[in-house]
Amino acid sequence: MIIKLKHPLPALEALDGARRLDFPFGTFLALLGPGGPSLKEVQALEGVEWAKASGAKPILAARAAAPRGTRVALGACELGGEALALMGGPCSVESREQIVATANYIAAYGATGLRGGAYKPRTSPYAFQGLGQEGVLLLREAGDASGLPVITEVMDPADVEAMLPFVDCFQIGARNMSSAPLLRAVGRAGKPVLLKRGPSATLEEFVLAAEYVLLEGNPHVILCERGIRTFETATRNTLDLNAVPVLKAMTHLPLVVDPSHGTGRRDAVIPMARAAVAAGADGIIVEVHPDPASALSDGAQSLHFPEFRRLAEELGPVARAVGRRLDFPRSQCGVPYIRRAVGWGSAI
Repeated sequence: MIIKLKHPLPALEALDGARRLDFPFGTFLALLGPGGPSLKEVQALEGVEWAKASGAKPILAARAAAPRGTRVALGACELGGEALALMGGPCSVESREQIVATANYIAAYGATGLRGGAYKPRTSPYAFQGLGQEGVLLLREAGDASGLPVITEVMDPADVEAMLPFVDCFQIGARNMSSAPLLRAVGRAGKPVLLKRGPSATLEEFVLAAEYVLLEGNPHVILCERGIRTFETATRNTLDLNAVPVLKAMTHLPLVVDPSHGTGRRDAVIPMARAAVAAGADGIIVEVHPDPASALSDGAQSLHFPEFRRLAEELGPVARAVGRRLDFPRSQCGVPYIRRAVGWGSAI
């Protein structure tokens, strides 16, 4: 049973399995243990705003729990607010030079977050699996150099504690969307969580995965639509833009769209990013690499540096047309430093 409280009810909070959840959008009590009062008995209590039987439907993540929507702060950007989030970075952290150059460039052209993979859940066991904790440290170094918050995937609950001091946002990848132990672990960690939709997950299953994180007392969940598996083979996945307005009605959580994984094609990333913003997404997350042709993973869907700049420029008018804005902070390093830092022969 999930209860929204008007004021504390010590008798209920003392029950076995009771869990108090203090969120910006209200105080809730989850009664997860056996026995206890009935739903009707709880609904009749003076300090209860509402109570719902827990079952197969989202409750804490449902729009009814926070009708005005919620916001998640990630660095200087507040996802779910008026400003549009723009996050970018390589599929895999490969070297200090690569990740620092990328971070500095995207920061100069409007990025609000730095993504990069250190632990890589690849389809093939023979593919590059990432640098592990070394990659996490390089990502942190690049984040500090550029002033961008760091977003990276965690695959194993056992890695959460070691990664915690170095990341600003844990990413749960599409393959692990339904991993209850991992969802609980990042929920307990308390930092923002970027939760990617599984390739075959329904929208309700997607929101229920977010419910696991919320039940641990962590309200800082960002949903990410990154494409689903269909019969179409022209693209790597099918980016489900239907999900944007539907999820905005289903849940109060902020939602970003990943057109890189959603299409698998560099030439489709910018058009689909524009479409996602027009549909109501709170942000865009893309893959960017200084030299996609030499990337150790996902080069075909990674933007060149100048393409990221074009993405930012083209998203601005679309954002304004739907009542949003895209800020363009300049990083402290400045463009001259970026030219020196790139070192890959890429045009700026």
